[in-house]
Amino acid sequence: MDNLPNQKDTDFANAEREMSLLLAESLKTHKAKPSVAFTTFSGIAKSLAAGTVKWSRKNSLWPMQFGLSCCAMEMFDFGSPRIDAERKGYLFFRGTPRQSDVMIVAGWTTKSMAPEIRRLYGQMLRPRYVIAYGECATCGGPWWESYNIIKGIDQILPVDVYVAGCPPKPENLFAAFMKLQKKVGGEIED
Repeated sequence: MDNLPNQKDTDFANAEREMSLLLAESLKTHKAKPSVAFTTFSGIAKSLAAGTVKWSRKNSLWPMQFGLSCCAMEMFDFGSPRIDAERKGYLFFRGTPRQSDVMIVAGWTTKSMAPEIRRLYGQMLRPRYVIAYGECATCGGPWWESYNIIKGIDQILPVDVYVAGCPPKPENLFAAFMKLQKKVGGEIED
């Protein structure tokens, strides 16, 4: 009679089986992160490198020289000694999209120019950023009712910083770069 399983033993076996199934299911969905005592060297290297990468992206913005209309003259004045954008590391306008990560759209954009702008944006380094410089790039400017002018570059590209003015001053572009730096560094959100 002692060899027959009693009710308590079968209940315990069922409970143990159910707990094993629950544990197996929870391990499939939740992976435990290594604790500080059991972290890997690659985890330490990644966490140290993340801050360094963010700092380097924040402090080395490479704009592309891309002026479309009258705002481009003010954008070129941004490189003058009066503004001294070089002290913050903004100047070095690049000639090709593969060497830049910031596109400054200065002026109106026609519908025939939109595919080319999109193509140049696609060739830029990642992560890439766009500054809409002036009223024409922001909302179409005085030509917003025209049949061939796009009502803002944000209709074809994701814009990170808008600069108001017609034409905006070079100091406004300097402020836009400072805002973009804070955005890249994670100090401000969209």
